[in-house]
Amino acid sequence: MQPLPKGHRKLLNAWAFYDWANSVYSLTIVSAVFPIFYGIIFDKGETISVLGFDIRSTPLINYATAIGFCIVAFSSPILSGIADYIGNKKVFMKFFNYLGASCCVGLYWFSKDHIYFSLVLYIFALVGFWGSIVFYNSYLPDIAYPEQHDKVSAKGYSLGYIGSVLLLLFNLGMVMFPSYFGLGEGGEASLKGMRFSFILVGIWWIAFSQYTYYYLPKGYSKGHKVTKDVLFKGFRELKQVQHALSENKQLKRYLVAFFVYSMAVQTVMLVATYFGEQEINWGDNDQKTIGLILSILIIQIVAVLGAIITSRLSEKFGNVLTLIGINLIWVCICIYAYFITESLQFYIAAGVVGLVMGGIQSLSRSTYAKFLPETEDTTSFFSFYDVAEKIGIIIGMIIYATVDVITGSMRNAVLFLVVFFAIGIVLLFRVPRWKKPNN
Repeated sequence: MQPLPKGHRKLLNAWAFYDWANSVYSLTIVSAVFPIFYGIIFDKGETISVLGFDIRSTPLINYATAIGFCIVAFSSPILSGIADYIGNKKVFMKFFNYLGASCCVGLYWFSKDHIYFSLVLYIFALVGFWGSIVFYNSYLPDIAYPEQHDKVSAKGYSLGYIGSVLLLLFNLGMVMFPSYFGLGEGGEASLKGMRFSFILVGIWWIAFSQYTYYYLPKGYSKGHKVTKDVLFKGFRELKQVQHALSENKQLKRYLVAFFVYSMAVQTVMLVATYFGEQEINWGDNDQKTIGLILSILIIQIVAVLGAIITSRLSEKFGNVLTLIGINLIWVCICIYAYFITESLQFYIAAGVVGLVMGGIQSLSRSTYAKFLPETEDTTSFFSFYDVAEKIGIIIGMIIYATVDVITGSMRNAVLFLVVFFAIGIVLLFRVPRWKKPNN
């Protein structure tokens, strides 16, 4: 097929549609079904021996998450450098897509009796998702003009929220009414429904991504072959990007601010369901399952509206000021979360989180794309962006898990994240806002 020109409607829609394909991982595995499943197979406060250490189940999954992000942070510069060198970033995006989806299918066999194998599947599902996002994000400046970035980025997140909710509703049916799906009755049948939902995530992710791959270009073909020297080309390019940042005060200051506040945002998103599962009074297990999934649905539905509202606010007030306002709301959320104990309070928190979650993600991505200098080497710049985000997540998850281990409470860990949002706000005020319109 003849490549579509930059800014073409079909090309923009195809790019945004990958959010529809991959967001089922974020919702089912990260936020909804898997955390509930994990909470069921481990009793509250139960410890498990891993590498000779006895550790509670919640810090264990947080440390496993940090390990996954370490792998992504180290591998993405190498692979993005190779992709840029040979001019085919699509093949790497596909590789991580299929790796992550296959491991999601493998989570069907997750058990505490085979904890090492289970955690490996969990970690590489994470690696697959975030690895593909490195290359997905780097396409944005290639396929869209600067004035299109905010809207197409928000459209991607909106499609992701809608698609993932549709699959979650089906998965919810399997969990709550397993007999209708031939899975039997009772708690074991519901658990089997959760396991089948992991398989559906993998199938959905691979199947719907084909539309994106059909229209996305390979990248800028350079006719080069991979050599040993190319393996570390990505790290050298990151150094070049770092040097370019020193000459671009606007981009440098924005990236530092993003690093700090994204650390807290991503940590909250990764641990929210585990917090709700452990710290909120739901009643029995069935009420807990329904309550947590309803909370996630509230977040996803409101997030669609949040992404749209944020895009419009950025047009009126500029990207940076809008991000400052969103971070202020996140500060209030963390303080509020420290005190909540009942389900209604958790629902309220979920609604506010949804409103700002989609907005801060889409606006952060499009703001970075706007601030980039004119270059065809978008993969390296977005690799730097993603590495910064992943290192932030690693630090955030380790701090969160460690505070949880030391104090024995996730509430203290959530409250501690206020520090990062506050610092992020201060740093955003230092970003120059006069060099480009609408930022």
